[in-house]
Amino acid sequence: MEAEREKLGPDIVVQIPAEIVPTDETNIEIEFDTARNVTMTHVTGTKKHQDVSNFQFQPGMARIKREYLNLNYKPHVMTQYLPEAMKAEIAQKTKAASDDPNNSQADVPPNKKIKLKGRNKHRPKEKRPDFSTKLCPSLVLDYPCRFGTQCKYTHDVKVYMAAKPKDLGKECYNFTKFGKCPYGIACRYGATHIDEDFKNVVNQDLFEKTCKVTTTVNLLPKDIQIKLRKRQYDFSKTDSMLKIALKNLPSAANKNTESVQSTTKAPSNKRLDGDIKVDLLTKPDSSLCDVIVPDTHDTPIGNVQPSPHTCSDSAENSSSLPNASDVDSATKLTTKAVSSDHDKTSDVRCDTSSVVSNDASSFAACASGADSNPKSANVDGRNIGSVTDEDTIRLRPQEKKKINFGDKLYLAPLTTVGNLPFRRVCKRLGADITCGEMAMATNILQGHQSEWALLKRHTSEDIFGVQLCGGFADSMTRCAQLLNEKLDVDFVDINIGCPIDLVFKKGEGSALMGRLNRFEQIVCGMNSVLDIPLTVKMRTGIYENKNIAHNVIPRLKTWGVDLITLHGRTREQRYTKMADWDYIHQCAGAAQPVPLFGNGDILSFEDANLHKEQTGVAGVMIARGALIKPWIFTEIKEQRHWDISANERLEILKDFSNFGLEHWGSDQQGVDITRRFLLEWLSFLHRYIPVGVLERVPQKINERPPHYLGRNDLETLLGSANSGDWVKISEMLLGPVSPGFTFLPKHKANAYK
Repeated sequence: MEAEREKLGPDIVVQIPAEIVPTDETNIEIEFDTARNVTMTHVTGTKKHQDVSNFQFQPGMARIKREYLNLNYKPHVMTQYLPEAMKAEIAQKTKAASDDPNNSQADVPPNKKIKLKGRNKHRPKEKRPDFSTKLCPSLVLDYPCRFGTQCKYTHDVKVYMAAKPKDLGKECYNFTKFGKCPYGIACRYGATHIDEDFKNVVNQDLFEKTCKVTTTVNLLPKDIQIKLRKRQYDFSKTDSMLKIALKNLPSAANKNTESVQSTTKAPSNKRLDGDIKVDLLTKPDSSLCDVIVPDTHDTPIGNVQPSPHTCSDSAENSSSLPNASDVDSATKLTTKAVSSDHDKTSDVRCDTSSVVSNDASSFAACASGADSNPKSANVDGRNIGSVTDEDTIRLRPQEKKKINFGDKLYLAPLTTVGNLPFRRVCKRLGADITCGEMAMATNILQGHQSEWALLKRHTSEDIFGVQLCGGFADSMTRCAQLLNEKLDVDFVDINIGCPIDLVFKKGEGSALMGRLNRFEQIVCGMNSVLDIPLTVKMRTGIYENKNIAHNVIPRLKTWGVDLITLHGRTREQRYTKMADWDYIHQCAGAAQPVPLFGNGDILSFEDANLHKEQTGVAGVMIARGALIKPWIFTEIKEQRHWDISANERLEILKDFSNFGLEHWGSDQQGVDITRRFLLEWLSFLHRYIPVGVLERVPQKINERPPHYLGRNDLETLLGSANSGDWVKISEMLLGPVSPGFTFLPKHKANAYK
């Protein structure tokens, strides 16, 4: 042991596992990376004897093969990476318990034990960096700084490089892949592309091949952000469509569209969230969605497939439209061709056509109440005069872009962890449909950079959508128009399942399931400005044991929704109970012919097969299952249990880290963001139990394993529930953490070892 310690040096401390009895024969092996960072330790020796023959598995506990059980495990507090406030709280409680273990003082309440369960509420926010120590972006990107002496960043390159910490590694992923690192001398892996004069080296041959390739789209242009912040973006299309739509609201006396829970009232003759004000005129026999041009059952043009449902079934409205044979001579055919390469290999029907006729224009102009004056002008964003085709003619339902959702594997939109690098990992492992994280419509309309970042799309995502959350028709419709005009997305999803209190109390998320009047305004308003499919993700209901989705789904069919995704739990249940797939089966029948995807508790290909066979859903959406094991998509497609090795799992984490450095950056800020998202993902990923360790497969999503030892040290480390071990894994991939680094896991149990 002394010889080994002297050989390793005084700065390296090896922690001997609890199951090893340290003796003179204990052998320690250390692995280093190219930067001489410790990547893995192997400790072998005499194992402590443990009798596992009498071990009893408790209910809810995964059955581990007995030879892998670790009965000698004893949890203890590990505060190395916890914030100072949490350390002080733990120290205070520990000291109180040690000073008075028997609670001898009668007037003092019993000492509270340090809870190993529950959620860490009020997690500390990240501190803002000191800008005076950061290098000005103008020096990194080589352009003149427009702030001059008023710039809050440093411009002294020599001082910056002298104070810059040691590189985290010798190889820069961005330089190796693209030939040029966009972060220049600020890169924390810059040894290979920073010369002695502090200049950024470029591999010209490789850079010329990669500089013309765009990998990430849906960025927020500066001019659009300025228009949004100054409220100068042209939303006249939305305003005109909402004026038509809201005038056709059902009568307030119609009880069919009242709140299903009878706890809220729909807004009436009231200013909504935006800038327009509309008198809500009522027509007893009309529907809000009647303003959308009905299906005329024409032969679809190109690859556009007929819609299985229409927004209105009124025979009178259909008869008022011109016949296809009557407008042959007056028809104008415009076809929009989508030139992106990824659309060529997807099932997205990108060939869009629009048929415009004089009679159809008259119909739309009559519906909008426009004047017949042939002259028109734009005054203060409003069209004055005759209504043109651009103002009123929209794609009919069967002319909208269509996606063949059937039998696809859908990666759920996941808050925090469903970021772009994670979606890239899942695409490599077999996911078919991806969707961005939930974005708030009001923040998008205000041009928030952080909210627009949730809309970014990688070119490998061939079927990609964005999910919006909002509670008002004008803001949601304006946001839909903005996304339709400025972003490259294949569908837009409305979130009416978010259970968060902050969202629910504002009448958004799952609250919309109890406000059907308002929800109808949102759906039909968004449908009127979109030429891509509109989908809805919902829960079974709001309150526990009160399922109402079967009452909402028939309305969604008449409102023109293209896909419904149903999570088999109510808002109040959260994850306390198993998903109700029997109820999903009931709703799948009610949704026909609209495809319905089921979601909840899928962690193996057997779960996916069973639910699809028993419920008749069109497909499955996978959420937590993809976080616990993202290779579930491969298992479902190949119909097998993949006994993935620890090295293969580490390679997946390495891909995520590289994608994160490409997406968020390889400077200090980008490395910190990548590390934190990696740690958040590891809080789910550690729940995976290797197939070779399980006594019975498949693993169930609600089962938790007893403490076990993996088949090698890396597998044991990847299965650790301690956040300190997650930080060690991140150091293997991204290099050592910065001094003073803290990470408070979401669950208290993960703060202990």
